[in-house]
Amino acid sequence: MKAIQSLLACALLVVPAAIGQSLPDLGDVSQSEMGPVQERRLGQSIMLELRTDPSYSDDPEVTDYLTTLGYKLVGAGPDARQEFNFFLMQDPQVNAFALPGGFIGINSGLILTAQSESELAGVMSHEIGHVVQRHFARMLSSQKDAQIAALAGLAIAILAARSNSQVSQAAMIGTQAGSVQSSLDFSRANEQEADRVGFQILEKAGFDPSAMAIFFERMLNATRFYQTTAPAYLRTHPLTTSRISDMQNRAQNLPYRQVPDSIEFQLMRAKLKAEQDTPAESVRFFEESLKERKYLSEAASRYGLVEALIRARAFARALKELQTSRMLSALSPVLETQYARLLTASGDINGALRVYREAIRNFPGYRALIYGYAELLLRVNQPDEALKLVESRLQYSASDYRLYQLLARCYAAQNKGMLQHRALAEASFRLGNIRTAIEQLLLAQKAGDGDFYLQSSVDARLRELRMLDGDGKKDGRK
Repeated sequence: MKAIQSLLACALLVVPAAIGQSLPDLGDVSQSEMGPVQERRLGQSIMLELRTDPSYSDDPEVTDYLTTLGYKLVGAGPDARQEFNFFLMQDPQVNAFALPGGFIGINSGLILTAQSESELAGVMSHEIGHVVQRHFARMLSSQKDAQIAALAGLAIAILAARSNSQVSQAAMIGTQAGSVQSSLDFSRANEQEADRVGFQILEKAGFDPSAMAIFFERMLNATRFYQTTAPAYLRTHPLTTSRISDMQNRAQNLPYRQVPDSIEFQLMRAKLKAEQDTPAESVRFFEESLKERKYLSEAASRYGLVEALIRARAFARALKELQTSRMLSALSPVLETQYARLLTASGDINGALRVYREAIRNFPGYRALIYGYAELLLRVNQPDEALKLVESRLQYSASDYRLYQLLARCYAAQNKGMLQHRALAEASFRLGNIRTAIEQLLLAQKAGDGDFYLQSSVDARLRELRMLDGDGKKDGRK
């Protein structure tokens, strides 16, 4: 193995061996800085494993919100051309993390703890700063043999991506005894640099620049009262009073800016809150907040109550509350999606189909509506209609792996094996798993139910992916 793979192999002593096997051959990054393409490939490999984590969430609504917010920040950064992927971890711990290649994870606990959208944007700007400053590549290229153990611990934390997992804790314990201090000093330098870049991004994107210091100070104060249960964010992002002071001084030199939260921020917070506790606890929480008027947005609180009632299977009451929520807000894809999901869950399939059709006419690009409508059409044995819907969206969202998964289900319902496996191949490719994509194309070849032109298309795509997978063949892998 090359340097990075050897490093990760050390880290993988306490994580599944399959992770190590999936890492790409990146060359010897100890002799020269890892390039952007290498970073992206490493990040994709880590994401393949991360998506198997029970905490990983591909909720399209929260993911789209984070992506929209994230790219608003990226557009204000020093390199707007950098590719990013923002994703959600259903983890109550307050944390966020950046992976090589522009993959940024946000814990649900962070979204719920942030007291304003500017605070959430501040943390995301900080993580974007790590990416655009190439901290991961710089750290790897600067490592010496004596620092391998410390970096192995970092690799475990990245691969596990669980702020409170036994794996992560074991990694921390193992590395803190030796050379971790020198790495920690280096890490703190990176954290300070990410602060400064993130602050500039936050301010330029139009958010409250003081929010970053406010959030970090609140996290630091938490450690003074709960020494043994410090927020996970502080365990993975070393924080000092000097860093906070630096951010506060920068904010004081700027004019005061009051930035209202978006309704999307409030709705997604309500959704995550409704999913965090038991259905009964969630219902009580939103009932009390509405009764006592302890909310920033009544529409969002009622939306959260409906989500909790759906989980509690109190459909009749949920429908009543939803009607009130719809009257309080302008026409919204979030509320229309909730309406369709509620009707589906309550058994009103015809009503759900009607709501989906109308909502998609108003919001043709909203992913949650498209996925829900396609899945419902397949459920009621209308694969032809589902296929039309999915194919129409693929014209605009060719990188969406979930659309290809739905496309495969449509073809499976039509007993079109070659097309089914080709679609699954494209889904795997967009997830960064070229090996699985090749396997699906081989199955497509064997299906034998396509015409000459389809067979030729499959053959050509197989040759293309095999060329892309050339690095794997060097190691004798098939």
